[in-house]
Amino acid sequence: MRIGDLAATSGLTAKTIRYYEQAGLMPAAPRTSGGYRDYPAEAATRLAFIRDAQHAGLTLAEIRSVLALRDSGQAPCGHVTDLIDQHLEEINRRIAELRTTRTALRDLALRAAATDPDTCTEGGICTIFSSQEASRLMPG
Repeated sequence: MRIGDLAATSGLTAKTIRYYEQAGLMPAAPRTSGGYRDYPAEAATRLAFIRDAQHAGLTLAEIRSVLALRDSGQAPCGHVTDLIDQHLEEINRRIAELRTTRTALRDLALRAAATDPDTCTEGGICTIFSSQEASRLMPG
């Protein structure tokens, strides 16, 4: 299958397929006598895997490691499970950070709503972020 046909089948561009080949995600395709790449039918399956793994958040390096295991004849399921677990941990960490940031921004929004711009002095930049202003406006 020529690269244009593979691109149409996979929903990727020929440029992306060539990049994946250069990056070691796709094996080099044999060439026709005219010099065109001639991909086997299973190349579409491999590209679908790469696309799906990327959509799940795996990096190209991680995808390459999964493909290397498969190419060596090993089932990569354990490795994939570990990668998924690592990504879930990272997402959970980021969600916790975002929740903390949301709480801080809500507090700042309350402080901003209670701040009179006429009380701002030239000595400071913005009293909304001032810890002195925060202790005055926040109970306790």
